[in-house]
Parts: sequence; structure tokens; C-alpha cells
Amino acid sequence: MKSGFATFVGRPNVGKSTLLNAILGEKISIVAASPQTTRTEIRGVLTRPDAQVVFVDTPGIHKPRTTMGERLNATAEAASSGVDVVCLVIDATAPLGKGDRFVASRLPKDAMCVVNKVDIAERAQVLAQLTRAGGLDLAEYFPISARTGEGVDELVEAIVARLPEGPQYYPEAMVTDQPDEVWVAELVREQLLAVVREELPHSIACRVTEYEWPRIRVEIVVERDSQKGIVIGKGGLVLKQVGQAVRAQLREGAYLELMVKVDPDWQRQPKSLDRLGY
Repeated sequence: MKSGFATFVGRPNVGKSTLLNAILGEKISIVAASPQTTRTEIRGVLTRPDAQVVFVDTPGIHKPRTTMGERLNATAEAASSGVDVVCLVIDATAPLGKGDRFVASRLPKDAMCVVNKVDIAERAQVLAQLTRAGGLDLAEYFPISARTGEGVDELVEAIVARLPEGPQYYPEAMVTDQPDEVWVAELVREQLLAVVREELPHSIACRVTEYEWPRIRVEIVVERDSQKGIVIGKGGLVLKQVGQAVRAQLREGAYLELMVKVDPDWQRQPKSLDRLGY
């Protein structure tokens, strides 16, 4: 049996989480239009008769403006070391910029380059992006669409081909090592981003403070009192909408309680970041 670890790295919003979910055929990483949706290292496990691949989804590497941003970059860079395969994911529809080149320069030369979102790019645009990406001097190049699945199977086969022979690290039925508490908190944050993304995406953090099935309490943290009102919504409408959307993705019978707390400037406070798990 072949087994090993493969990490997805890249700039924010290139589709790393969507790709991970597509490979596993199951949602284990939240997806949103907002940058920096992924804030921690998330592992997804693909087990086949001939191989087990542990995929690692990472935060988008960006120019940090807060302590949290610095920690997200450190998490992403650390996940690129000591693994068997590194995949740089870039967007077929966006210019190949300094940020992409910066990330590529810090990767091993045998890294793969994954050009995502070919489903919404013109053929000429994809070819041009592949040509530009060739200047990154990486080992292999794969045009794919994480949304439609185009090219994803070929990418997975190429990753498996690189893995050494090894043990099965996780039980066959396990698709992620993410604790249930973390997953529920992420679902709440995902739904909040969908509702209030234009107003305060980076100012929201969520954590489960009580998990004793069926009762789950989630703390939603914002930075200012004005943001608390946005998250609650008029007459509690936003929280109600978020709660309904999250419960629909949980086992039947879940009792979900959402609490909103103001923690001033939490993105720049190391103690707050530690408490929130960043």
C-alpha cells in the first residue's frame, strides 16, 4: 500500500478547500467567497485499496495586517514541510501576481502546480495561465476545476504515484481528523460569512464552548459593539437564519445555541487568538 501526505498551498480564494471537498466527495472544509476563510490546517483522508492520502488544506498565504494574519501564514508554511507532495493552487481566471511567485519560491522544486477554475475561464485564458505558471519552474502542471471535477481524478492519480509504500495512518472510514466541536464552529462561521460577508468577514471568529449532545453552544466573537448588532440582526433574524442553516447540516435533534461576544481587537491579541485556537 502507498501512503503519505499532500498539502495544498496558495493565495486566498484559489479554491483549495473546494478541491479538498471534491477529492473526498464530502464537505470537510468550509467554503466562502471571502478571503482567509480557512484559518487552520485541515486534514482530509482519502482511503483506497491501493493507497491512503492525507490531504492538508491550509490558510491562504497573504500579506498580513494583523497578528492573526501572521499566524495563518505560519500555519500554511509549516504545512508545506515534511510532506510527500506539495501542490501550489492558482486561479486560472486571475493574474499570476507577486503573491503567487512568492509562495512558489518557498516550495520544493518537485512541487506540483494546480491551475484551478478552468470551468469559468476561456480556453485561451487557461493556456495563457499555464504558460505563465511554467515560469514558476515547478515539476508538473494540472489544469482542473474543483467545482465540476474536471481533471481532479488525474491530479489524484499523479499524487498517489509519488507516494512511498507505507502504513495506513487512519481508519478506513475516517475522512477527517477534525473534532466535531471544531467542525460545528466552522459551520457557524461559514453561514455567518454567507449572510454578512460584505460587512465584517475578518472580524468574526467562532468556537464551541459547550458540546454535550444534543446541546451545542457556540460563541461568536466580534471586535466592536456595532458588529454585534450586525451579527444578531434585526429582531435576531441573522442568528435565526444562521442557526437554521447549521442545524440542517447536523444530526437530527441538535439543539444549537448561538451567543455573540465582543472581544475588542481580538485579531491582534495573542491571548485571544490562543483562546480561539488560531
